Amino acid sequence: MGAFLLRRLGSGLITILGVSVLVFAFLHIVPGDPVDHLAGGEATAAQREQLEKCLGLDKSLPMQFVTFLGHIADFTLGNQCAGGGGDKRTVASRIADVFPHTVWLALAGMLVAIVLALPLGVLAAVKRGTWIDTLATTTSLSAVAMPQMMFAPLLLFWFFLTLGWLPGPGEVGLAALILPAFSVGTHLMAMLARMTRSSMVEVLGEDYVRTARAKGLPESRVLFVHALRNALLPVITIVGLQFGSMLSGAIVVENVFGRPGLGSTLLQGITERNYPLVQGVVLVIAVIYVGVNILVDIAYGFADPRIRRA
Repeated sequence: MGAFLLRRLGSGLITILGVSVLVFAFLHIVPGDPVDHLAGGEATAAQREQLEKCLGLDKSLPMQFVTFLGHIADFTLGNQCAGGGGDKRTVASRIADVFPHTVWLALAGMLVAIVLALPLGVLAAVKRGTWIDTLATTTSLSAVAMPQMMFAPLLLFWFFLTLGWLPGPGEVGLAALILPAFSVGTHLMAMLARMTRSSMVEVLGEDYVRTARAKGLPESRVLFVHALRNALLPVITIVGLQFGSMLSGAIVVENVFGRPGLGSTLLQGITERNYPLVQGVVLVIAVIYVGVNILVDIAYGFADPRIRRA
């Protein structure tokens, strides 16, 4: 198990380093001078020089990258200089302020997806080939096909503008989390429902399920104790990976509902040409993805010893 963990951690560190190099390179390839954007046309030569020094643009590219790695090592992720409307906080501090909002949105969206997907997938598998199966499949496909940039405004139009049942953009509290959570969770619900259905259909044909039924066990026990427990293994993988995606920020949903988060912060950094902020957010997103992948691998390693030897 120790060698398995070391392999996964080593590959994760290499991935994060590769992402850091790519982000650093891409941001410098993009045309446009960040000093011009941040300083404005009325900035003096001294102000421009100070801003250029703060961003580290007065150094060579290798030294800029070394400085970037140094900011990672001291957990500040760099300084914003004049970015963010004069915000002088470190990048790590700005990310830490919005990250809890992203966590709450991810947890709420995951809860919505699981609560809706598991019953829908199990019902479709049990009623395979009937109109119930067709309805469940159509619902899942419709949810997958509808993009968030269309679904999120529709939720706002129905439940905020038309009916007035739920809070709108910019509002806070648990009630204000309902619409964003449904917007994020519905797409994932469709994926999980389809995965649950296919896994349940396969498991229901196994010998141990037929044996459990032959013993006279109640159908509910056969479904939820013997079948569903084994069918959930591939579903858990999707849940873990998609949870990492949610934690990395839902740019469209956060902007439609006016919520702070990693996604909206990344978009702000790109708009401001705030190099340190963009680099920091992308690095945090990469760490989240790699961390979730490692946790999923470890969980599978405990569940199936063959994976530890792979």
